[in-house]
Amino acid sequence: MNEDREHRLAGRIAVVTGGAQGIGFGIAERLAEEGATVVIADIKAAEAEAAARRLAEISAEAEALRVDIGDDASVRDLAARIETRHGRVEILVNNAAIGADTHIETMTMEDYHRVTRINQDGAVRMCMAFVPLLKRGLAGKRILNIASIQGVRGWPNQLAYATAKGAIVNFTRALAAELAPYEIMVNALAPGFVDTPMSILPDGSHEYDSDWFRDIYVKYGRIPLRRFGKPADMAGPAFFLCSDDSRYVTGQIVMVDGGASATF
Repeated sequence: MNEDREHRLAGRIAVVTGGAQGIGFGIAERLAEEGATVVIADIKAAEAEAAARRLAEISAEAEALRVDIGDDASVRDLAARIETRHGRVEILVNNAAIGADTHIETMTMEDYHRVTRINQDGAVRMCMAFVPLLKRGLAGKRILNIASIQGVRGWPNQLAYATAKGAIVNFTRALAAELAPYEIMVNALAPGFVDTPMSILPDGSHEYDSDWFRDIYVKYGRIPLRRFGKPADMAGPAFFLCSDDSRYVTGQIVMVDGGASATF
């Protein structure tokens, strides 16, 4: 944690879904360091409480609220609780997601919709519920969606995940155009390979340690920086897109992937 930030987000209310761990927590931590009051919204209530306590260590104002972004009623309830407590929101980070291998010849439509219900529709649900609170926000109103390199590049065995993240890319652009009159900037990060709990393979090994990853992405430089990203690597670009520095930036998809997309 860096306690020497300039607190450029002081007075702003930020909601981060999936903020208990991984990229979500990395972003939540940076927003808190910059002075925002952060709501960790996560389906894992105990982990969210622990994350909020970690933010409190830097004297940040943080709280944890449970939400299932795949459920309409749960999202509406979250918005109602935040409206009661704060009355407004300046920053919404739609980060929560699930991973799953899906193959065209073996997946069922139930498999497919299980992923898209969270990774695609979840961001839509959150925006539907929170745009009214964002409209009431003070200066610096922002929506940041977390897409993926898989949303802009072809990827085998990830049909549902890649399709959902591709939808987030165009959802971001369309929503940016729709909300521009209200000075709500809408952008997305598209991370590449990032070291999070989703990097753990079904057999318990880490994706980074697999032969295919080390050969293709490290040895032969398909990731020019030749390493996995860290949540902290996402936090800086996320802060920029949530700060006043991005006041003329909307509808953009920022690739944060160590250069991987440049090698395709």
